[in-house]
Amino acid sequence: MKLRHLISAKDIFDRPFIEELFKEAAEMEKRVERGVLIKDCEGKILAALFYEPSTRTRLSFESAMQRVGGSVISAENAADYSSAKKGETLEDTARMVSSYADVIVIRHPEPGSAARLASVAHVPVINGGDGSGEHPTQALLDLYTIQKELGRIDTTTIAFVGDLRYGRTVHSLLHLLPLFRAVQVLLVSSPELRLPEEYRTALQKHNVAFEESSDLLSAVQKSDVLFVTRIQKERFPSEEEYKKLKGSYTIDDRTLAALKKTAIIMHPLPRVDEIAREVDKDPRAAYFREAKNGVFIRMALIRSILT
Repeated sequence: MKLRHLISAKDIFDRPFIEELFKEAAEMEKRVERGVLIKDCEGKILAALFYEPSTRTRLSFESAMQRVGGSVISAENAADYSSAKKGETLEDTARMVSSYADVIVIRHPEPGSAARLASVAHVPVINGGDGSGEHPTQALLDLYTIQKELGRIDTTTIAFVGDLRYGRTVHSLLHLLPLFRAVQVLLVSSPELRLPEEYRTALQKHNVAFEESSDLLSAVQKSDVLFVTRIQKERFPSEEEYKKLKGSYTIDDRTLAALKKTAIIMHPLPRVDEIAREVDKDPRAAYFREAKNGVFIRMALIRSILT
């Protein structure tokens, strides 16, 4: 399988591709740890177009490109400090940036924005997050983290907790889980942040077992992976609605006591108050390791696309 663009996790419909990508990521990690100079993408340029704030995604993509021998041009805060401020369309931006780079990574607040960019770009486009839509590279690094931490993805029980309505990381990951065997999904949220119908329908279509509940502790006791998400203030139509749901679920010492000794806690980050700081010292807290894994997955992905 050879990707041209990576806009949605649905673009990845091949488990062998994922497994090969994981092997490449593991090899990249070994080479980085040994200090081996990698020149696979020497002479290539990645353009990072970020219309929304980002720390992990932008920096890990830029780090990944440089670690495989390429270089980076970047537009941080592009909504305010690019020609978008003057009214330039995404399509015109895509045509221009295609002349400057060999691959484009875009983050944008509007669902569907990455697809719009890719429809006219002359170079590959990677979706770095499009509003409440998707974040496919996050889904890949999340799966890679589960594989590294547990030694398997098949037969795991994964509890998604928090903002399932707007959580693009959850949306992308759910598209990939049907590629694995006997995965069970627990969906824990308030009714207002319930997973959208299209994703529940997709799980049913692919015979992925799932349960919906608002009971955190019950889900925690059954989980191999506790995937926590932030209640995203920026996605809510009003401050009042956000404040009503803020702090709905918190992972703390009480949660840890109910969690399996062999389980892990994941979070796409940034966190606010949904994971208490005392959890960080627990060896089951995998979220900072998860973020580090993003560099190696993106190294492997960029190399796959450009070479």
